[in-house]
Amino acid sequence: MAGTSTDEIAGERRQLINVAYRLLGSLAEAEDAVQEAYTRWYALPPSRREEIVSPGAWLTTVTGRICLDVLGSARARRERYVGAWLPEPLPDRAEWDHGDGTDPADQMVLDESVAMAFLVVLESMTPAERVAFVLHDVFRYPFTEIAGVLGRTPAACKQLAASARRRVGVAHAPVTAAGQADTVRHVKQAWETKNIAALVDLLDPAAVMIADGGGMVGTVLRPIEGGARIAQYMVAIADKAPGLELLERSVNGVPGLVAQYAGVVTTVASFDVADGRVTRIWAVRNPEKLGPWAQDG
Repeated sequence: MAGTSTDEIAGERRQLINVAYRLLGSLAEAEDAVQEAYTRWYALPPSRREEIVSPGAWLTTVTGRICLDVLGSARARRERYVGAWLPEPLPDRAEWDHGDGTDPADQMVLDESVAMAFLVVLESMTPAERVAFVLHDVFRYPFTEIAGVLGRTPAACKQLAASARRRVGVAHAPVTAAGQADTVRHVKQAWETKNIAALVDLLDPAAVMIADGGGMVGTVLRPIEGGARIAQYMVAIADKAPGLELLERSVNGVPGLVAQYAGVVTTVASFDVADGRVTRIWAVRNPEKLGPWAQDG
């Protein structure tokens, strides 16, 4: 069958990486899940592979099941995680593409479904809700196919997606990239000049900052709440790290900031902006999550 050629099977990788990253919030885990799905495909007897009408659907189902298992075990792992756990941030492909096409992030489609704000909401869902919601609402897979991933009826999968949709809730109107970039640029300028008053003006009074150091680097272990407290913390960081360089970068397809110290990326910050003010800051500092950024710039 032409559909089972090596090239056809390899061509599914991009889609599978995109699905798995949105399901797991980790590029490394997504790559592992997709690799395991391919391993299982090639472990099938040739006669069995020939019987599969849609290899892409088969690989998606297997990848989804692997991700479901990973999500189930991730809950226990994250209970032992030091501090807050945040999804792994992705740079813009143009900023780090090595040109050989081997890096999984080179295959990522950066749209609103990978924005940090969206991924954090996905983290609040049960594994089954997340799988049903991502496959249906993001990738438009029919519930009959999702049923094969979750081992439930299509009707039950539809209910799971509906429950997940309620968790997403009614978000504020999305900010244009240009509008968010302007706000982030002003935050950068105020941070660099250690202007607390300007930072307070740029932060929503009820803003929340969450940092992920994974116990590997120093950072706050609990969310910082309130614009004034966040501004004071940001200035304290600048005081402790003279020579810290802030760069405007795309983070998961949305304008954000990257902090470099002595040429090494130490923090990748994502922002949620509403009405020109920052409502959420997610700062990833765990070096194990900054691998793709090591080649940044």
